Amino acid sequence: MRSFLPAAVAASTLLALATPALAEEASAEMRAVSAEGIGESMGTVQLSDGDGGLTLVLEVQGLTPGEHGFHLHENGSCEPAANAEGQMTAAQGAGGHYDPDDTGTHAGPEGDGHKGDLPVLEVGSDGIATSELSAPRLTVADARGKALMIHAGGDNYSDQPKPLGGGGGRVACGIVQ
Repeated sequence: MRSFLPAAVAASTLLALATPALAEEASAEMRAVSAEGIGESMGTVQLSDGDGGLTLVLEVQGLTPGEHGFHLHENGSCEPAANAEGQMTAAQGAGGHYDPDDTGTHAGPEGDGHKGDLPVLEVGSDGIATSELSAPRLTVADARGKALMIHAGGDNYSDQPKPLGGGGGRVACGIVQ
């Protein structure tokens, strides 16, 4: 009688090699921010690694309808702080956009600028954003411990006519855990 053990070992080895490694995951609770501090929860962002880079699944409410700039910022803080002019500003503790290569430019999620650019967030007329977005140049490891930021206005992925895409003030912030 022949032994089936070698065939079983070979089959289990092939199965193990064909099974992808578990993707890294993280989340951030998004909170309203102002110059006075951190406010109530506005929802969550779930992050995971995928074939196309970082996937972000948003379920956020209480935003104004329309386009909003969405970025990964360099620090893991949503606290207010003084800006360059000395005025207290919402979530200034998050610092600037994540730019590990010191490009100093704003060029969109697929461009050659800083890596903190995320796709523009579209908010419905009900103030709710439920989106799945991709950031091809980022991973969960890049985002962990940093701040996700939703800005008051849209984002043109350029430093002209206004710096950093013209997104304006910071309205929601969450630390990637």
